[in-house]
Amino acid sequence: MNSNWLKKGFVDENIPTDIDLVNEINKLKKEKNALLMAHYYQQNDIQDIADFVGDSLALAWEASKTDASIILLAGVYFMGETAKILSPEKKVLVPDLNAGCSLADSCPADAFEAFIAEHPDHIVVTYVNTTAEVKALSDIVVTSTNAVKIINSIPEEQKIIFGPDRNLGNYLQSISGREMVLWDGACHVHEKFSVEKIVELKKENPDALILAHPECKKPVLTLADFIGSTASLLKFTQNSDSGKFIVATESGILHQMQNSSPNKTFIPAPPSDSTCGCNDCEFMKLNTLQKIYLTLKYEYPEVFVKEDIRQKAIKPIQKMFELSGELIKK
Repeated sequence: MNSNWLKKGFVDENIPTDIDLVNEINKLKKEKNALLMAHYYQQNDIQDIADFVGDSLALAWEASKTDASIILLAGVYFMGETAKILSPEKKVLVPDLNAGCSLADSCPADAFEAFIAEHPDHIVVTYVNTTAEVKALSDIVVTSTNAVKIINSIPEEQKIIFGPDRNLGNYLQSISGREMVLWDGACHVHEKFSVEKIVELKKENPDALILAHPECKKPVLTLADFIGSTASLLKFTQNSDSGKFIVATESGILHQMQNSSPNKTFIPAPPSDSTCGCNDCEFMKLNTLQKIYLTLKYEYPEVFVKEDIRQKAIKPIQKMFELSGELIKK
């Protein structure tokens, strides 16, 4: 086994080139009672082999109720932490320790704790895209699927801190009418969408509906015909009579959209700083079938969360489940 891979999650150069990775991964999952969960932003081949594909809310819920002995989370690191927080007795694995999250990184726990101390009379609501340490400082965790419902459930007289995504926070303020103190963080993928290029795409495809994730900047959301979480965007395309969509979120979701609506056309919204036609998360795309195979074979890299942090972090996640239970069951 390559020692570099052990330290950083790199691919072992000694994997035979003729190995059937899909077959080997399926065998290892069965032998080890392992559940492979993948986020919608993963590469197509990973989504196709996963036992469960979903957004952050669905992944968290699935992790909380699985009977598997091993959870292999193909996503980014905070998702593995969330799974471990909910299932401490299970071994939680991630294919690459370098698969971080720009949004989570934009909110260091020590700085966020100081920010909270400046607003002692505020309830702390944080987006799921945070580290375990930041979740431990929170009162309620939300996802883009349930954030509006949860913000609206908080009494109007209660002041709110929301972090770390300022774009999602601004969107929630506009929808709920609530004034919130926002942490100044953002997702590098959703920050990069080009309004000008989306307008050009719309001119070229006047029959296309524009779909956007609420992590996008306000000018992009202003153009959108529908705004929603990744799962909501997928459901919208399945139910819509339209046959063409311009999609402003990470391009991995287009695979599920195309699979469920093969006769419809999906156009990825482009970023402003590239000539490519799509906007990918460099961290999500670090995961590969080779790494998943090695992770299952050696049961490494493993995710650990300190027990005192876990005990604090699980409370706001459980509060989220309590407040959005009916959303999960749909």
